[in-house]
Amino acid sequence: MTISTLLATMIGAAKRAGDGLVVDQTRLSTLTVRGKLGPSDMVSDADLRAEETVREALMAAQPDFAFLGEEGGLTPGSDPSHLWIVDPLDGTTNFLTGSPLFAVNIALARDGEVIAGVTHVPQLGETFHAETGGGAWLNDTRIRVSHRAAMHSAVLAVGIPHAAKPRHGQFLAEMARLTGQVAGIRRLGAGAIDMAWVACGRVDAYWEQDISAWDMAAGVVLVREAGGVVTNTLGEKLDLMGGTVLASTEALHPALIEALQPV
Repeated sequence: MTISTLLATMIGAAKRAGDGLVVDQTRLSTLTVRGKLGPSDMVSDADLRAEETVREALMAAQPDFAFLGEEGGLTPGSDPSHLWIVDPLDGTTNFLTGSPLFAVNIALARDGEVIAGVTHVPQLGETFHAETGGGAWLNDTRIRVSHRAAMHSAVLAVGIPHAAKPRHGQFLAEMARLTGQVAGIRRLGAGAIDMAWVACGRVDAYWEQDISAWDMAAGVVLVREAGGVVTNTLGEKLDLMGGTVLASTEALHPALIEALQPV
């Protein structure tokens, strides 16, 4: 496995931030926690510290690139073609309830297309990474999407809207349409991990109808380099700022689009 200097920088930044999150999760009672969109959408001191750790590492390596972080927003760069996209703690609710299913998500986009991505799950010791043309990897092992081709044998992952998000009725309609067609539907509580699990074949597809760029950007290159397909939920070209995503195997993608479009 050979990786670029930029990807190595991203992996290092994700691991340093992850180390800090592991420590912070041992002292949850001391963290300051506040709601962003409401009590179901939280941010803590840990999120802010992790983002600053990632920002310092990435900007030291490429100070001209723009930086988009979930907590700090957009910092324009003198190089308008490159953009760091960072979720320092995807799965904050999981983190705050003691679950190990949270991740540091870092992506690099060039002219709106993701060219490198890292999803680091520190409590599981798993670092998913990929860059265009280099394949997708879990730690030092090459990964591929699953070979399951039939809907009745497929296990899907989905982003369930919490109280602060819209489209609850649409989600219920999707469940009514899909649960009778598939082997199972899962919700991990962190879209970054959902997409990484598509890339390594633990689930066959993942979709969400209200998702931010920082939640999905790293997963885009992970899934594509693992042999999968990533579009919006209408089957159209993915827009990182468009708010929806469907990541799946090639075999299942048409049936999933058919199932989701009428809803």
